Amino acid sequence: MFSQFALHERLLKAVAALNFSEPTPVQAAAIPLALQGRDLRVTAKTGSGKTAAFMLPVLNRLVDLKQKRVEIRALVLLPTRELAQQTLKEIERFAQFTFIKSGMITGGEDFKEQAAMLRKVPDILVGTPGRMLEQLNAGNLKLEHVEVIVLDEADRMLDMGFSEDVERLCGECPNRQQTLLFSATTGGAGLRDMINKVMNDPEHLMLNSVSQLNEGTRQQIITADHNQHKEQIIQWLLANETYQKAIIFTNTRVMADRIYGHLVAKDVKAFVLHGDKDQKDRKLAIERLKQGGAKVLVATDVAARGLDVDGLDLVINFDMPRSGDEYVHRIGRTGRAGNEGLAVSLICHGDWNLMSSIERYLKQTFERRTIKEVKGTYTGPKKVKASGKAAGVKKKKTTDKKGDKKAVAKRKPTAKPKPNAPQLTSADGMAPLKKRKPAPAAE
Repeated sequence: MFSQFALHERLLKAVAALNFSEPTPVQAAAIPLALQGRDLRVTAKTGSGKTAAFMLPVLNRLVDLKQKRVEIRALVLLPTRELAQQTLKEIERFAQFTFIKSGMITGGEDFKEQAAMLRKVPDILVGTPGRMLEQLNAGNLKLEHVEVIVLDEADRMLDMGFSEDVERLCGECPNRQQTLLFSATTGGAGLRDMINKVMNDPEHLMLNSVSQLNEGTRQQIITADHNQHKEQIIQWLLANETYQKAIIFTNTRVMADRIYGHLVAKDVKAFVLHGDKDQKDRKLAIERLKQGGAKVLVATDVAARGLDVDGLDLVINFDMPRSGDEYVHRIGRTGRAGNEGLAVSLICHGDWNLMSSIERYLKQTFERRTIKEVKGTYTGPKKVKASGKAAGVKKKKTTDKKGDKKAVAKRKPTAKPKPNAPQLTSADGMAPLKKRKPAPAAE
C-alpha cells in the first residue's frame, strides 16, 4: 500500500482517487530513498510506473508550503514534446488536492505564450532542454531557487544531442539539493560521464537487467527480400493478426510517409507521426490513436519514448533501429503494465547484422517466423559467424598459369602533355625536340 510511504495526506488522497493500490517494484524501491533526499539513478522497464516513482517524492517536497512562493522549485527535463505533455498530465493528477502549480515549455509552441506562463512562476516546470535554454537566454527563466531536478529518459536526451544543454541547465541551479535520473535503459559512457558531472554520489537502482526489459512481449523476425516485400508483409500482418492498436516504426520520415500513404490507399485507419509534422498534427495523431479513431500509427523514433496508449499490442519494425536501447524503447510501447504484446521485425539482407547485434545486446534469440502467403526467397545468410553476423565471402587471389601466387603490378599511366603546355620543336618546326640534360656544374 502507498500508505507505507511517508507521503503527505493530500498525495495519498490523490493516489487513492486514481485507484493506485499496490506500488510497482520501481515505486517501492525508489520512493523511500527519494523521500530521504538521495540522488538516484534508476533503470526500469517501460510501463513500470517510473513517473509516479519520481513525481510523488518531488510533490511531497513542495506540498507543505506555509507561505506563497514565487519561484520555480522543481525542474523536469525530458527528450520529446509528447513525453513532456504526458508527464505534465500525470503531475496534475497527483497534485489535484494540493495548491502546487505546474507548467510546460517545449519546442513547437508559441514562445511568447510560454514566456507569459513563466511570469506566473509555476512551482514545477516540465520541458525539453532546447526550448528551456532559449527561454533562459531570453531572460524569461529563473532557476536559482530550483531544489530538485528530474532527468527522465536521459540516455535519449544524449542521443538527441542535448548533453551540453542538460549540463548547462543543471549548472544554472546552484541551490539544487537533489537530482533524480530515470530511464528504461542503462545508456553508455556518455551517460556515465553526465552522471559524474551533475549528480552527487547517486544510488543506482537496477530494477531490470537488459534481458528482462520486455519479458511480456513476444519478439519475432520475418525475413524479407526488399522494401516492397516488407510492405506486403505489413499488409498481411495488419489484416490477419489479432490486435487492438499497432505502431509501425521506420528510420526515416520519407519511408514513414510512404507506408502511411499505402495504408490509407488500402482503407486502413492510420496516422503518421515524425519530426516534420507540426505540433497540432502530432497531438491529433496521438489523440486519435488513444481514442480509437485510428488503429495504426506509422512513426519514426519520435514516438519510441513516453508514448503510453492503452490497447497498443502490436509493434512492427519496418526498419531495424540503430541501437539496442532504441529497440527496447520501440517494443516497450507494447506489453506495458503486465499486458502481453507482439513485436515483429522485418529483416532484409542489409538488416541481418544489426539484428544479430541487438540479439547479443539483449542476450536473447528472436523467434524466427515464416508466413507462407507472403514468403520470399531470402531466409538469412548462408553462413554465420559465432557472433551471429553474416560470414563474408573471401576474395580469391590472382594466380598465373602455373598456379604460383603473383601480385598484380599496377601500371603507371603514360604521362600526357598538359593541354596548354608549349612543345619544343626542331628548327624546321617538324619533329619535337627532347629535353637536354643540364651540363654538370664546374667544380
